[in-house]
Amino acid sequence: MKAKFEKPVQIEQGDSFKMVLSKYGALALDKQENLSDLIGEEKGDLDLEKGTLNFEDFELPIQIIGFFTEELNQWSWAWDNDDIGFDEDFIKSARQMKAIGDEFDIPQLNTPIIQTDLDTCHNFAMVTTAVLDLDAYYAVPEDGLVIFVAVNSDLIKENDSPEKFRINYAIFQKNFNVFPKVAFEGYTKLKGYIYKPHDDFAVAKIGESRIIVGFTERGNVTHIQMLLEED
Repeated sequence: MKAKFEKPVQIEQGDSFKMVLSKYGALALDKQENLSDLIGEEKGDLDLEKGTLNFEDFELPIQIIGFFTEELNQWSWAWDNDDIGFDEDFIKSARQMKAIGDEFDIPQLNTPIIQTDLDTCHNFAMVTTAVLDLDAYYAVPEDGLVIFVAVNSDLIKENDSPEKFRINYAIFQKNFNVFPKVAFEGYTKLKGYIYKPHDDFAVAKIGESRIIVGFTERGNVTHIQMLLEED
């Protein structure tokens, strides 16, 4: 059973894209690890006619998030697809992100074409999967394009171990341009764990285990400690 919070994680007026990524990105990275556990090193083949991502022994249904054009360093949201004419079912998630961008005035979500780099495109896909509670995303290189698709499947299983939570949060706050304190609160609450804030540290309660993260006054991480449940 997930914990209930006085202040749940949600997008609020005035949130920048960095704030949205801070709130939701660690959960998205968590979801990517779940997908990796399923597919390993195998590469998926995209079938846009069927709307599937195909592997040797199974296929995953997809929705199209957007495209990165390598030559132009350009991201295009899939909802801006008049020239391509995708079925609406394929771009439902992308349209939902545009609606969020419109509602909360986040230009990264409602601008059809953005000059950017590939790493930022991964951030767009991460936010999409976590905000919309999809299972993961996958990036498919195709002749100078990288096509980002969201996947949803019961084949993708969650790993809710405290060790995974600690490692995933440590990687996220170190390697992404985010607010670490916001990220820890968002990740904890979105996973349904109990979150306990204090002046200079916060605690995530995962069953009988604890993840304790210390913060500076500016919200940067000073240490990450894990207390595991004793057998």
